Amino acid sequence: MKKYCVDTSGFSTPLEHMPGDIHVTLWQKISSIIEAGTIAATLEIYDELTRLIGPVGDCIRTNQPKIVMEVGQASWNWSSYIQHSNKMLTDHSAYISEMCGGSRRTVGVNDISIIALGKALSIPVVSSEVRRMPASKKWRHIPDVCDMEGVLHMTFNEFLRAEGIQA
Repeated sequence: MKKYCVDTSGFSTPLEHMPGDIHVTLWQKISSIIEAGTIAATLEIYDELTRLIGPVGDCIRTNQPKIVMEVGQASWNWSSYIQHSNKMLTDHSAYISEMCGGSRRTVGVNDISIIALGKALSIPVVSSEVRRMPASKKWRHIPDVCDMEGVLHMTFNEFLRAEGIQA
């Protein structure tokens, strides 16, 4: 059963700050969660996740069928994902990087896809992004869109707490 949608930054940023060769036990526990099939990602986000190095990257590449939620699979409500994704692409188009001049300060289409997946599956999105305080009229981050769409956003540390993981 899926419990979390993971944006690439949900694992890449923590790996930068807590490398797998130093925090071995922590990343072994994360790998166990991945192997259990509780992590979900769109194909676009999965492709980004495969670029992670070390044992966690290896685990992600080995467990693609357990992670990727493919449109057309009978095992989940992918039509709901398509509906949410299309609506979000329209509703947030003024803030999506690829639609508003390519700014790296705002969400991209892949970010919208992982939020739409979280909404379709009714599970949280894990990322390392933070809310814009105060709210920006020009840019949005993943947590901002999650808030607007009624999707729970979690940081990596909140994810660890929810899973009862202590290093």
